[in-house]
Amino acid sequence: MGVTFSQFFPPQPTLTEANLPSQKGRVFIVTGGYSGVGLELCTILYQAGGKVYLAGRSEEKGQAAILKIKANPAAAPAEVVFLHLALDDLATIKPAVEKFNSLEGRLDVLFNNAAVSNPPQGSVSSQAHELQMATNCLGPYLFTQLLLPTLRRTAQTAPAATVRVIWTSSIIVDLTASQHGLIVSDLENPPSDQQLNYTNTKVGNWFLASALATQVGSGGILSLTQNPGNLKTPLIRHMPWWVGVATAPLLHSPRMGAYTELWAGLSSDVTMQDGGKYVLPWGRLHPSPRPDMLAAMKTKEDCGTGVAAQFMDFCEKQTLPFQ
Repeated sequence: MGVTFSQFFPPQPTLTEANLPSQKGRVFIVTGGYSGVGLELCTILYQAGGKVYLAGRSEEKGQAAILKIKANPAAAPAEVVFLHLALDDLATIKPAVEKFNSLEGRLDVLFNNAAVSNPPQGSVSSQAHELQMATNCLGPYLFTQLLLPTLRRTAQTAPAATVRVIWTSSIIVDLTASQHGLIVSDLENPPSDQQLNYTNTKVGNWFLASALATQVGSGGILSLTQNPGNLKTPLIRHMPWWVGVATAPLLHSPRMGAYTELWAGLSSDVTMQDGGKYVLPWGRLHPSPRPDMLAAMKTKEDCGTGVAAQFMDFCEKQTLPFQ
């Protein structure tokens, strides 16, 4: 109960724009960077002198966000660049990576920040996947896998654990996720309950973070997931109007969510031994994750349930034609 309460009313952030070191010479990608938490995070990284790729589907919205970001004072040689990326269309992801690689030879932190929540029932992606699974898991999985050569190359000359991939989960992982995270049959046959589909994707993001930590940890790349917090963002735009009214007293500004992602992506308090772990608002490791979730991320040979491995197999199968 204490951990749940502290996610609604977190302690003060320890890493903000006020004490963030210079990010000169570092390169970042933030998906969903033109609104909400993503916009706030891009602004902080830009002001600290980093080069930020704001990734999203709408160039018009992206360029408008860039104007807002550049209106803030920044340490030289800060840059912010739009990168076209439609996570719900797997065919656009490899071209986005190729474009990025044509412009950059390094990538220090990838923030898989973008998400969609509770779209109208029956919403699907360009490849006919349930829209939330496509946008929140399949697209980010493929994007990350295709960026691994650049991340690995950057990690070869960077201090350990400073090259990172950050995934985005939610408080619902603790509160309402199914036993062992998700029901595997829901992946091929999504239920009609859009909130359950959303919950499955947020559990899936933790599974993705954990699996990536195992995949690339030996190469000095740190993978974490985080719950940015309960926030006033466009993420709830598809939900009934009364949800925003009822939850308003518990919601915080998007800037606070950006502090969670900032800590996950840049804090020196986490090390390679923390790979695959879960970060809570506004920047701290989860002290007591659900035992069934931890079991899900272990194989049956390691006395786990193997649910996460089945989820990874699903993601690989669905994205293989686009790799």
